[in-house]
Amino acid sequence: MDIGGTKAAAGLVNAAGEVLFTARRRMVVRKTAEEALRSVTEAIEAVLSNRRARAVTGIGISVPGWVDSQRGVLLSATNLPCWRNYPLAEKIQQRYKLPTRLANDANVAALAEAVWGAGVGYKNLFYVSLGTGIGTGLVLQDRLYYGRTGAAGEGGHMTIDLNGPQCACGKRGCIEMYASGSAIGARARQLVAHNPRTRILELAEGKAAAATSEIVGRAALDGDALANEILREAADYLSIWLGNIIDLLEPEVIVMGGGLGELMGSFFNYIRGRLETSAVSPSRQQIPILSALYGAESSLVGSAALCLPRGQVWMERSHKSAKRRDLRAR
Repeated sequence: MDIGGTKAAAGLVNAAGEVLFTARRRMVVRKTAEEALRSVTEAIEAVLSNRRARAVTGIGISVPGWVDSQRGVLLSATNLPCWRNYPLAEKIQQRYKLPTRLANDANVAALAEAVWGAGVGYKNLFYVSLGTGIGTGLVLQDRLYYGRTGAAGEGGHMTIDLNGPQCACGKRGCIEMYASGSAIGARARQLVAHNPRTRILELAEGKAAAATSEIVGRAALDGDALANEILREAADYLSIWLGNIIDLLEPEVIVMGGGLGELMGSFFNYIRGRLETSAVSPSRQQIPILSALYGAESSLVGSAALCLPRGQVWMERSHKSAKRRDLRAR
């Protein structure tokens, strides 16, 4: 299950990380907790009705916000106001009599990339989801790092400027305020007024207030100078932030996903160059920065990976790693 503010998506995923069947229901978030749960169960039952679902062994669930993964409780999420301190995993497990696990969406996306995606072959992975906000997840020694309760991994709210703008989280100068989709859209709206000939304004039908990160991306692909300047500025902030991540954690690989992650892929070499001054670790140039393999389905697939026994996680990773080495040899 991948649950968000507008949708409850369910998928039947096999042990090779392949999505065999999906179902989607509109998420009800402004009503009661039980009405919201009904959206989830309807999606689950649509998947379980598929003949291939007879062999289902567990249910994994991803949600945004703060999660106590040890207890399977969603503590709070801005876009899921229907649930607060809600025992979601227990509710699902009681209904379907299947082992059920719950985790933050960026964390499980990291797990998807580690077990079956771009991070196969690496034991230690730092995952970045660049979208409306910035989510992160950390896999250490082949295991998803939850922290004490499951709330670890909020890298998007690391401060890079103490005097920066206030973030919705309450802190100031979070990286999310400089390099997320929301931040890029806001920066574009600020600059287009002084650049009336920019492609951004043309795509926004002449309305500066309508400029978004998606429009900036389209303009950049068209070669617009201002759009590329805005994205390069975001890449500068990302390099400062990632330099700190590298110095603290020294991951084996950094994987970037999310709606904006693919667009920023064209700046990976630029970010790597900036690491010369934003990181002090001698290995800073040896850590690959890769695009995520799973796109919009990363959290769905990662939720399924929550259900794999640790030994099977290792087996799947080893199989994929060997397969990749074989392809490289050819």
